[in-house]
Parts: sequence; C-alpha cells; structure tokens
Amino acid sequence: MFQRTLRRLQANDRITYFRGQRVVDCDPCPALMIESGLGSARLTGGSLILAPGARELVLPFPGWTLPGVLGAAGLQALAKSGWPVRGRRVVLAGSGPLLLASARTLKQEGAHLLAIVEQASRREIVRFLAELPAWPAKAMQTLTFARALARTPYTTDAWIAEALGEERLEAVRIVRHGQSRVVPCDFLGTSLGLIPNVEAAARLSCALNGDLHPSVCVNAYQETSRPGIYAAGEITGIGGVEQARLEGAIAGYALAGDLQRARALAPRRAYWARFGACVSRHFAIRDPLRRLAGPETILCRCEDVTLGEIDAAAGCGSLKLLTRLAMGPCQGRICLAALAEVRPGYGTVTPSGTTRPPLFPARLETLAGQASEEPSS
Repeated sequence: MFQRTLRRLQANDRITYFRGQRVVDCDPCPALMIESGLGSARLTGGSLILAPGARELVLPFPGWTLPGVLGAAGLQALAKSGWPVRGRRVVLAGSGPLLLASARTLKQEGAHLLAIVEQASRREIVRFLAELPAWPAKAMQTLTFARALARTPYTTDAWIAEALGEERLEAVRIVRHGQSRVVPCDFLGTSLGLIPNVEAAARLSCALNGDLHPSVCVNAYQETSRPGIYAAGEITGIGGVEQARLEGAIAGYALAGDLQRARALAPRRAYWARFGACVSRHFAIRDPLRRLAGPETILCRCEDVTLGEIDAAAGCGSLKLLTRLAMGPCQGRICLAALAEVRPGYGTVTPSGTTRPPLFPARLETLAGQASEEPSS
C-alpha cells in the first residue's frame, strides 16, 4: 500500500517529493531546514503537517549498554534490512504487541528465538484478549502472530533484571515472581512501547499535553495550537498505524478546506483511538521495572552519566550543568524519557523547554545557514 501511494505522489506534478532528507531545524514561520548527504535547504510555506512518528521507550537496567542489547523494533528493522540474525540466539523482552511483531520478523529471518518476556501480568493479557474482538483486524493479526510463534516460549509477569557479559552481551537474567534464571543469548531486543517525537512541534511552539511523555494537542481537524500547523500520527498520542493514517487523511482534507470529508473520518479515528487506549491500559509499565537501575547504571548513554551521578546532581538543582545529561548526540531522546520514568520527582524539563537547534546532529554549513537553493529530490 505504501509503495502504491508513493508512486502516485511521485507521479503528481504538483507534489515535490524529497527523498533521503531529514529536518534538522524548524522555526515558527513555519520554515524547515532539511539536510541530506548532498546538501541542505530551507523550505517555507503557509501550512505544515507534522508526522514525525515515535521512538521506543527503553528503561535502564544493569548491562543495558552492552553491545548486543537493542530496541526490539530496532532489531526488527535491522533484520528486515538484511542484518544477519539467522541462527543467532535472541531474547525479546518488554511489553505490548510490538514484541510479537518483532518476534515474527526475527523468526522469519531465521533467528533462534529463545523467549518472549512480557512484563504485563497474565490477568492483564487475558483482559486485553477479551476486549480484542472489538477490533477484528487486530484480533486476526494477533491470531496470526500466535500461530507463527506457537513454539516460542512466552512468559508473562517477567522482565530482564540484568544483561550479562564482558565485551558484549552473553546472557540475560530473567526475573519472575521473585525467582531468576540466566539465559545465554547473542541478542536482546527490549521495548516498553513507543513515545511521541514532539521535538519539532516544540520548536514550533505547538502546545503539548501534560503527560509524562507529552504528545501534541490538536483539535478535531488535527490542527495544533498554531494556526496552519497540523499534526498526525504518533505525535498526537500512540494509537497504531490505522489511527495514524486516518489522522493524516483528516489533516490533509482540513488543510485543503474539505472539512466535510475530514469530519466523516472522525468516527473511525475514535474507533482506533479506543484500541490505542486499550493497549496502553493493559500493558502499562509496572513499578519494579522503574527500580532496576542502580547508582552505577548508566542512564545517559551519550555522555556516560550514571544514575548515581544524576541523583547527586539533582540535590544541587542543576542536572545538566553538573552531569551533561541530555547533551549528547541523541539530545535527551533516550535518557530524558527514561529519567521521567525512574525519577519523576526530579521534574525534568519537558521537550518544550529542552528542545534547541539542531533537532539532529547536522553539518556545520547547514547550521551556518549556507543552504543550497534546491535540495536533491
């Protein structure tokens, strides 16, 4: 479906499609600074639809920085792109349907899937399955996953307490009901779900909600608090691909002035929003996972800042100044999200207060504003 849509867009002479570009900065005009391997450019326009998607949430635990420990979706993407996993021993751990999707891909690519470790309780899984028939397509998808993974051990009420190894991952320690077991493995894919990418919206001064992991506030037509700037997909809250497609269509119709067609999609959007809420409710992160990291556990991977150093700096009231927390290449995308979970009382600044240019590491000529006239499409 994506490829068909892409071909239609590329064939439309009213649409310019920029391949291999990323937005490295934006300002309230609205204007975007985009960059590729060939150059950079500044794009301006009267209206804008933001759809930057989401990223995985991973909470720190001892050994999580060892080579061989990856995000579950990241490991899935690598396997899809040809990264060799055939015959490699893999454990997947975390929470939510994403684990099943990743597991199926890895198994199709020949990985030796040792275990799927789900932190949600058996009771919550049963309740989720009881509600699932309200979304027949998702029920069928889950059944497909179950058949494909029928011989793969699936454990509930469990999580990874520690990743073990010297130079790289050698094994994981799985805890369930107070008892632990060590499972030798080559790769660990871990994910506790997704969180919205709101950095660009924050740079554009769009209002965010007050959630622990904020999303962008939008009206019935997907318009943000900034007139002419719309948002669609996971940036407005995690709801899945079906909800994201509908939000994109609503935003497109609204921006084009076809409010009637936009309104007609509202019931379907609400239908899929209920599914997203169902997943969030039954796969909510449990408190023990927030307590796995110890004082020596690295929380900020970019700058090698431990949780103990953060605790000490928090008492002085200056986390960033004393620790360089969130000042590395990821600019807090991993560590601030994790810190919000493991130390919510520290009041880490929300993305609206921390987002500074550039949004991603960029070349000096781009930052200096020496953009070419036209980016390579």
